[in-house]
Amino acid sequence: MNVGWQRAKNGLIAAYRCSPSAELCEPWNDLVARVDGNAFMHPAALLATAETGFAEIHVLIAWDEGVEPRCPVGFWALCERRNLPTTPAFLEAIPIYASTSNAVIDRARADEVMAAFFDVIRHDLRLPKIIRLRSFEADPVVYPAMLRQLEGVGRYRELVRVERPFADRCSGTKKSGSTRKKLRQDWNRLSATGKAEIVNGRTPAETEAAFEVFLALEAASWKGEEGTALLCDAGDAQFARQLIRNLAAHNLASVALLRVDDVAIAGQVLIYSGRQAYTWKTAFDASFARFSPGALLISRITDELLESGQIAAIDSCSLADGIMSQLWTGRRTMVDALIDVHMRSSQAFAMEVAQHEGRLQFGGERSRMWHTIQHSG
Repeated sequence: MNVGWQRAKNGLIAAYRCSPSAELCEPWNDLVARVDGNAFMHPAALLATAETGFAEIHVLIAWDEGVEPRCPVGFWALCERRNLPTTPAFLEAIPIYASTSNAVIDRARADEVMAAFFDVIRHDLRLPKIIRLRSFEADPVVYPAMLRQLEGVGRYRELVRVERPFADRCSGTKKSGSTRKKLRQDWNRLSATGKAEIVNGRTPAETEAAFEVFLALEAASWKGEEGTALLCDAGDAQFARQLIRNLAAHNLASVALLRVDDVAIAGQVLIYSGRQAYTWKTAFDASFARFSPGALLISRITDELLESGQIAAIDSCSLADGIMSQLWTGRRTMVDALIDVHMRSSQAFAMEVAQHEGRLQFGGERSRMWHTIQHSG
């Protein structure tokens, strides 16, 4: 294993920094067999960043060395970033492509693991000491453990708290009568135009082929017009293809397609971890917008996945005001925050907080202006 020199120990828990490696798959599989995973931090996903030079990733892995053989109890991937070339670097929990930055931790050892992770960052001369969390789940175990480890030996500022839709067998598939009626009517109207079907092939070859279809759909949509589609940037496209290829090789990715007479009109990229799925990216043909193809695809693939018995929950990877909120009733609280692990107060942290809060305020004002323009007249 390509392990960095820095090691931190907290009781029987030892944490190490290392680089993305295929050798991490074995401890990862051991860990996620016992705890909830995070598909975006699977070693295959991290390898895609290294293979394409998409981001500089530092992997933190924690082991319980009090048992024989030692047992993995924590896994967290952070990328090194700068807001500007001249500003100090900080660590960010791989939000460049990830939709959640959760650390994967044995919940019974959460305090010890987080303490060891912070110690690695604190004492490794090569690592920045400020961490930006984006879309980190404010769960009742790991998140409080993280905050406890900063008491007296660090600083913390929460920037944003939002609700994210999710679906499970208990809450996520409950739709209002009017929503069910509209979805049924839209499907019937779409079916009247041709043979409507949803396919979600799970072999690597099927997934890679379907992903190319998705890329074309996305590029032809408003995202292509605004320059935000993956194919609009050669580096983004190269990374995304490698990401899906790597995950598909482990049966951890697929692309569900809504087709009419064998022609795809909507696509949903899905990523998997254990019994959880993530609706990573979606696209549809605007010429079929009157049939709500995106909502039809999401609704039907949700039911299919949950009824299969292999998937227990689906993360929307979106905010509470999107289409998922109309289809799914479950909610998870996500936070964006800044953490400083310096032992003493640092001016760099105060500057980072000011920069991020200013950027958030500007973004909020821009969103309000756009909303006003769109609804004026």
